[in-house]
Amino acid sequence: MARIPKELVDHIIQTADIVEVVGDFVQLKRKGQNLWAPCPFHNEKSPSFSVNPAKSLYKCFGCGKAGGVVQFVMDVEGTSYVEALKYLAKKYAIEIQEEEKTPQQQLEQNERDSQFIVSDFAKNHYHRLLLNSEEGMSIGYGYLKERGLNLSTIQTFELGYSLDAWDDLMKAAETAGYDKKYLEKTGLTVIRTDDQGKDTGRRYDRFRGRVMFPIHNISGRVVGFGARTLKRDDKMAKYLNSPESEIYHKSDVLYGLFQARQAIRTQEVCYLVEGYLDVLSLYQGGIKNVVASSGTSLTEGQIRLIKRYSDNVTVLYDGDAAGIKASLRGTDLLLEGGLNVRVVLFPDGDDPDSYIRKVGDQRFTEYIETKSQDFISFKTTLVAREASNDPVKKAEAIRDVLHSIAKVPDAIKRQVFLQQTSATFGIDEQVLITEYNKLVKTASQKAPGGSGNAGSYGQGAGSANTGFPPSNNPRSAPAPRPMTDEEEAEMLMYGGHEATVEILGAGASFQPSAAKAEADDDTPDMLQVCEREVLRLLVLYAGREVEEEISVAAYLMGQLGENPLQKPLYAEMWEICRQELLAGRFPDARLLAQNEREDIRQLITDLATERYEISPNWRTKEIYVFNEVDLPKLACDNAVLRLNKVHVQRELDQCLEKLRHPLDDVEMFEILGDIKRLKELDNELAGLLGTVVGRTA
Repeated sequence: MARIPKELVDHIIQTADIVEVVGDFVQLKRKGQNLWAPCPFHNEKSPSFSVNPAKSLYKCFGCGKAGGVVQFVMDVEGTSYVEALKYLAKKYAIEIQEEEKTPQQQLEQNERDSQFIVSDFAKNHYHRLLLNSEEGMSIGYGYLKERGLNLSTIQTFELGYSLDAWDDLMKAAETAGYDKKYLEKTGLTVIRTDDQGKDTGRRYDRFRGRVMFPIHNISGRVVGFGARTLKRDDKMAKYLNSPESEIYHKSDVLYGLFQARQAIRTQEVCYLVEGYLDVLSLYQGGIKNVVASSGTSLTEGQIRLIKRYSDNVTVLYDGDAAGIKASLRGTDLLLEGGLNVRVVLFPDGDDPDSYIRKVGDQRFTEYIETKSQDFISFKTTLVAREASNDPVKKAEAIRDVLHSIAKVPDAIKRQVFLQQTSATFGIDEQVLITEYNKLVKTASQKAPGGSGNAGSYGQGAGSANTGFPPSNNPRSAPAPRPMTDEEEAEMLMYGGHEATVEILGAGASFQPSAAKAEADDDTPDMLQVCEREVLRLLVLYAGREVEEEISVAAYLMGQLGENPLQKPLYAEMWEICRQELLAGRFPDARLLAQNEREDIRQLITDLATERYEISPNWRTKEIYVFNEVDLPKLACDNAVLRLNKVHVQRELDQCLEKLRHPLDDVEMFEILGDIKRLKELDNELAGLLGTVVGRTA
């Protein structure tokens, strides 16, 4: 995979103005040295989103989102690091010349680019026909107007119309100079074959006499089309979609996500519907955080797309009972993906499109707000009603619900759902727990490498495979399920003990080897605090002089040596700064905050951002406040002394611990001598710091 050269990455970052970039999405207002706005990532009334122009950093003190200009684009657009860099390069007219690709890589890139280009041409062609041709206006535009869609919605989603002709698009593309092979690769034209499957040499347009719905990827590029016929012909499919291609994979695309992604993020919920017109009608009605699976079964790839923008999804079901049952499996996948799933059921015979046109925007919004219920409760009530008084159907219904509960990653939620199911079916909770454990055990055995008991309700060490914890309390919460390969990869990428617990459930103890940087429980908190302060001074004031011709970076490294920090991420950051200094450069917080690695970007942002500023009035009133910028040597000395003091206290703790074990006289005297020396050193450091002599950690 080709990469953007580091020199070009640095140039993009240094050129990009974070105030301009953020200002494209929110209205910033200056307050003190920083600029503030309501956060674009969550709903809030008073602004807690801050941009620091000097450091080129942003941070929301409400939801915690933070980073540099590249991270902002990644967060707000839901793109990758490389895509964010390309976005900024395009904004500032910087030409990106990626490192040289192999001939095969270049060929593949050219093929994909050509398919994107011809798809964009087709989209423009269909859109032009809808609004400018006699057939398009009378048939296509007339149909969309009849369905209640206005011109603004039509233009936002770039809807179009394909003429009822065999080769209209093909002729237009060839006239414009496009290679017909890319029309074939994207499925815009079809190759006619004979009875033996041989190419007859004839080509024709796939889409004819249909309203066209362009399908965009997350970057807004057209990858395929959905098309609805307006003819009354039982032999003709009402909807026809583009076939799979190099640029279009149905399982990885959600219709409307490109237009909805910002609203999903700010509203903190995604509405999931089935069809194109459902999306269009709701979007026009002010519900812009809506996407569709385009009539296909929901896939894991589509679920991952939703999760990039929100952990909350509300499925809007048609009133058709058969359709609901067919959709339940996809909703189980949403649960398994770690999403919080709610359901809205419309009256029989209605779908989201027909219902919003029937009752209007306001009543529709009120309906989905009042009728929304969590999926497990919805499914439990649904299958319980269908089972009625039939014992066999009731038992099958209970197992069906338990299968869904087993998909929920969060242990506490599973506990609540089991209690609700017990109440709905009128069955003892203990019986449900036993059956739940059987289902989980069976699923684990069927899985590759399954141990037969992972994920059982309450399963833990010392339980002798009973399915209950050592306390034998059958009402304990279900134990964490095993981590999937995808989740483990995500943890290795992002780290974080809290994230692990969220993924696996309460009681999780997984520590990925590469992600241990953010969760080293063996290191005392005070040590991490002191190491963090040293690193903060190094990163923020590396080039500032503590004495004539002695920088903060050189001073700290001279005082502490090559590897003074124990927390892995801090130690790694220290080494990065040391290498920069050896190369004759000072570490630059602005560049470090745009690092390709998420954990480094987050660390630098946290080190460099503060919520509060000293009021200018204090300075006018000559109220003195210690300022590390003006007194860098004092700040560095204090940080080094505090770190050394914590190390001394740790050694002292180790010596005291040794005294608790049997020792001979020689060992006893040696340890007592060490304790005396360490206490004297501890008192000396306390004196230098001007603190009360004694233990502080």
